[in-house]
Amino acid sequence: MLETGIGRAAALALASLPGFTLPADLSASDRYWAHDLTDPFVLDDDGRLRLPTGPGIGVDIDREAVGRFTVSIEKR
Repeated sequence: MLETGIGRAAALALASLPGFTLPADLSASDRYWAHDLTDPFVLDDDGRLRLPTGPGIGVDIDREAVGRFTVSIEKR
């Protein structure tokens, strides 16, 4: 299942919980996206991803990229 950085941050948070044994695919995001909606997730020297440390889900969203990739907006 391919995730943008937004979904990957949430999946990493879940995978880090005690007792969580079935994480999603948590590889580096640059394997799948030329440009992600967040800073890319990169594997460290041990082949692991670091948990984001910012507020909320831990990542900053590239709102300009979201705008470029938006195909429609529904107004209510």
